[in-house]
Amino acid sequence: MAKKKAPPKITPERDPNTHIVGSGIVVSQQIPETLVTNYMPYAMSVILSRALPEIDGFKPSHRKVLYTMYGMGLLKGPRSKSANIVGRTMQLNPHGDAAIYDTMVRLSRGYETLLHPFVSSKGNFGKSYSRDMMWAASRYTEAKLEPICAELFRDLDKDAVDFVDNYDGTMKEPSLLPVTFPTILVNPTTGIAVGMASSICSFNLAEVCDTTIALMDDEHAEIGDTLKAPDFCGGGYLLYNREQLEQIYKTGRGGVRVRAKYNWDKVAACLDITQIPPTTTAEAIIEKIVERTKAGVLREVSDVRDETDRNGLKITIDLKRGADGDALMRRLYKLTTLEDTFSCNFNVLIDGQPRVLGVRALLLEWIRFRESCVRRRVSFDLHKALDRLHLLEGLAKILLDIDKAVAIIRRTEEEAEVTPNLMIGFGIDKLQADYVAEIRLRHLNREYILRQTKDIESLTADIADKQDLLSKPARLRKIIKTELREVREKYAQERRTQLLYASELEEDEPEEVRPDYPVHLFFTREGYCKKITPQSLRMASEQKLKEGDAVVQTLETTNAVELLFFTDKCQCYKTSAAELPDTKASALGEYLATRLGMDADEKPLFMAVTRDYSGQLLFFFENGKSAKVALSGYATKTNRKKLLNAVSDKSPVAAAYQLAEPSEPMLDAAPTVSCILPLESTFLAVTSAGRALIVPAVSIPSKTTKNTQGVACVTVKPGVRVVRVTPYVDGSLPDQHRYKTKNLPAVGAKLTASAGEQIRF
Repeated sequence: MAKKKAPPKITPERDPNTHIVGSGIVVSQQIPETLVTNYMPYAMSVILSRALPEIDGFKPSHRKVLYTMYGMGLLKGPRSKSANIVGRTMQLNPHGDAAIYDTMVRLSRGYETLLHPFVSSKGNFGKSYSRDMMWAASRYTEAKLEPICAELFRDLDKDAVDFVDNYDGTMKEPSLLPVTFPTILVNPTTGIAVGMASSICSFNLAEVCDTTIALMDDEHAEIGDTLKAPDFCGGGYLLYNREQLEQIYKTGRGGVRVRAKYNWDKVAACLDITQIPPTTTAEAIIEKIVERTKAGVLREVSDVRDETDRNGLKITIDLKRGADGDALMRRLYKLTTLEDTFSCNFNVLIDGQPRVLGVRALLLEWIRFRESCVRRRVSFDLHKALDRLHLLEGLAKILLDIDKAVAIIRRTEEEAEVTPNLMIGFGIDKLQADYVAEIRLRHLNREYILRQTKDIESLTADIADKQDLLSKPARLRKIIKTELREVREKYAQERRTQLLYASELEEDEPEEVRPDYPVHLFFTREGYCKKITPQSLRMASEQKLKEGDAVVQTLETTNAVELLFFTDKCQCYKTSAAELPDTKASALGEYLATRLGMDADEKPLFMAVTRDYSGQLLFFFENGKSAKVALSGYATKTNRKKLLNAVSDKSPVAAAYQLAEPSEPMLDAAPTVSCILPLESTFLAVTSAGRALIVPAVSIPSKTTKNTQGVACVTVKPGVRVVRVTPYVDGSLPDQHRYKTKNLPAVGAKLTASAGEQIRF
């Protein structure tokens, strides 16, 4: 029996069932080529069709939702289920229903993010000021268009804007909406594209309309006189800064500071926060207050809770007895997002190109766009009037002999010949003849024709007026200004965000009022720090430490001091004693590497304590050099918590000491372990070769640079290093003259047996 041939192997390119030509074939492609062919089209799609608003103030998703609702008759009719609206919008928007519903929610009145909402909502639409208060599903909520939306669609049926195909070519949608007022500035808009973003703050409608009218009269008008400042739906206070606002008006970039509004109920001893900045949420504020309270920074706060209800936002902060609510709020403005910056980046699509424009340039572009809409509307009406006049002129010719027209129609044997016969009989064109032929028999009387043709004179005057209107830009602008005044009259509302001028701010706003009470600070070799009150220390003085750990610095001071921790990575971490929790001797204390967010494998070596950054720091390095640096060099105007290059990295630190004037308050109580020493202190440096040298601190010159290498102090040979530096009290060692020198650097002298025993390593 003959062996059967194996069937031919089917490869992807030979598979008759495949519908993808070349599938399965690996093609080599360069990364730059891939970016150009694949990534760039995606980036352009996000920029042009998703993230950035256009001159009408809307992103494509916003425009599609509103146009769908307009087409559903929701401008005047009853509300419709949100799910129904979302389903209809999917005919224009190729994205999922969740994205469409999310867009509609953010346009609604219930969400409370727009000064002038476009969607009238019924049901739970969430809140912009709450991170956790989510909106209900679309099947539970209802919506319709707000009355102000009539200003968005007023000229839509008069060819004021272009219409384009939807994503599958089955429907038409407007490329822009012919808005009669600058919506781009009236409601806030944010968006993140690929490589660029947009963040436009909202302004008061009345101020925007007045500013637009002023610019139409004079392009160089001072817009700051009419456009006071941004206005946000959430209200609050805006810290007025004319220079910052002028920067935004000019360049489209900058930021404005907005702070929360509160009421202080002195009887109930609580603060009620009712308005917050638009960039934060109630949950974020509460979390920050709780965090700072647990850290001991906000000792006046006894409780904080969210009491938001149907009446609106409300965050309640209960105060302890005797607390000053106004002073606490000034601190909360600095410590939390109760005062925050709204960053502006007026990035808008103009004729398909992303451009960052200032307020003046943006309004001038809107005026140009609106002039185009009005011109197209007038042209549409003009053509309609010309067509109507043309038909009426033909009808007027019939008036000369109605009987002749009837006779022509009666004698015509075929219906198709009626129009040509009327054209010949009266000298009219086809359109006019068709119009006459369609008139009902009952209307072929003198009265009807006279009634129809009496408008010829007024129609002619109207056509002449429209032609004159198109030829005179000043008249077009007058129409736009009239419409702006009408919008202002109908929809303007009072400012929600009040302006707070510099003269109204507290001049003596405290940075941070720290409770000042006596404490003992303990710093250990393994990087733990304890803050213990004297009362707690008297109850149990024995310190609990990690195995192998030991206390290296102890200081009796107060809770209001600043703490600086220097690490083996040549960095300095700043905090305050008030930020460390009170603890007990029986606890290990705060592990500083975790508490201060140190880098991996970073270990604190030394603690400096100060009130006003007076005094000096003295560093001894293993290579024998020493650096004396003013402590004031570590003071910063900003609230930085981490300083880089705080110490020289040329050699490891062998020892560090803080030097201060004897009159400083922190020296009233002498430390049990060396922490702060007098400026005239003397030190004993010991090397790994068994030599010792007495070094007076006054013989080391001061340096201004924090990470200075210092000056040579102890001369060491290769392989030898400084292993220990301790404060020295005159007369402590026998034959101490052996270890003294008139000039530095010096090698020092070999330690005698008796001196070596006295210096315990």
